[in-house]
Amino acid sequence: MLRTPSPIQTALEMVTLEELVPQDHLLRKIEAVIDFSFIHPLTAPLYSADNGRPPLDPTLMFKALFLGYLFGIRSERQLVREIQVNVAYRWFLGLKLTDGVFDASTLSQNRRRRYDNTTIAQDIFDQIVLQAIEHGLVDGTVLYTDSTHLKANANKNKYDLKVVAKSRSDYWDALDRAIEDDRAEHDLKPLKARERQPVEKSTKVSRTDPESGYMVRDGKPKGFFYLDHRTVDGRLGIITDTYTTPANVHDSVVYLGRLDRQCERFQFDVAAVGLDAGYATAGIAKGLEDRQIMGVTGYRNPSRPRPGMMRKSRFVWEGQSDGYRCPEGQLLGYSTTDRNGYRQYKSDPNVCRDCALLSSCTTAQKPQRVITRHVWQDSRDRVDALRLTPQGKAIYKRRKETVERSFADAKQLHGHRYARFRGRKRVAFQCLIAAAAQNIKKIALAMTRESLPALA
Repeated sequence: MLRTPSPIQTALEMVTLEELVPQDHLLRKIEAVIDFSFIHPLTAPLYSADNGRPPLDPTLMFKALFLGYLFGIRSERQLVREIQVNVAYRWFLGLKLTDGVFDASTLSQNRRRRYDNTTIAQDIFDQIVLQAIEHGLVDGTVLYTDSTHLKANANKNKYDLKVVAKSRSDYWDALDRAIEDDRAEHDLKPLKARERQPVEKSTKVSRTDPESGYMVRDGKPKGFFYLDHRTVDGRLGIITDTYTTPANVHDSVVYLGRLDRQCERFQFDVAAVGLDAGYATAGIAKGLEDRQIMGVTGYRNPSRPRPGMMRKSRFVWEGQSDGYRCPEGQLLGYSTTDRNGYRQYKSDPNVCRDCALLSSCTTAQKPQRVITRHVWQDSRDRVDALRLTPQGKAIYKRRKETVERSFADAKQLHGHRYARFRGRKRVAFQCLIAAAAQNIKKIALAMTRESLPALA
């Protein structure tokens, strides 16, 4: 017989939070293996020891932020509402069923006023990585790096056109020394001393978030974005570094500096790195060789010449002769090394004038072909060759299982498609805490498995 159920919401029951949270819940696994006690001493210098009202416990606050990123809750107001009704969240934060929950503005005001110009997010991220190392989950032998874009919290139709300078590359000082040495080797006078200036160009600058960058890339949406440059370890995909830049900063600009930071901070002995084609530059190749690191980069298709014109690949490099051999047999000899680090090799106009291939070789008014070669091109060629070795193929194949998988999880599960805040420092805070949350989850799941995978 069908009966009408009586209301039971007001019935008194004797329960504990411990009984209500499932034993296999993710937060139980996290609480069992992650030590959050480091947060209090890290944040203590930012609080007054003997003045003012009692603050929200910083450990509780950052654990609450981790909840938001772990479960993809983009809004801090929505996060507070979820904490109010979710018993697992209350258990994780140490709140009783009858305890009041802090206001959402407590999170935002602490972030804006107390933590805005500090390194607290970076310090917390580093401590989580150190715990992963202590658990034996990070090897540091093979690292994978890539970048992904986050849509800036800005209207793409509100912008001004301004002339801005491109970012300074990590290796400019080394390049200047290489140019000086190369010119001296060819008995040329050194270039006049002049501070290297970044290339300036006209670009769109957002009125809403001027620190974001206007991105124009093949196969990518156009608009204002930030880039999250992320490095993961080759064993379990633990994130070892994340760095935020405007979207118009090239991937290769900040790479070597961030690699050095990881080696110094975590004492990594890096043997190899896996990178996509965006990092296939002479500067990075030289930097990796100097650090005695095997670099495996993706294939970068050279720019196509105009229709009917010969590719540079038709000219064969002859290292012993220090020149390029053209298809007709003429040797293009060394001419000079410019301030950008490119050697210029020029043909003899008297020979080219009567050449049958002249019309497909050059369109210049003077019948002469000029080929450029970077002073570090030999390093680039050696690094490119590593991609074709069995070890290089195995390393590059794991990119999709490590850094690409890390970004996919971040976007699909942890709300990493959009920048929640405005300004590079605040978006960097978001990227660091989100990456720390991903690491916390990976550490917890790995430590609760019966066995760990073998080293990559």
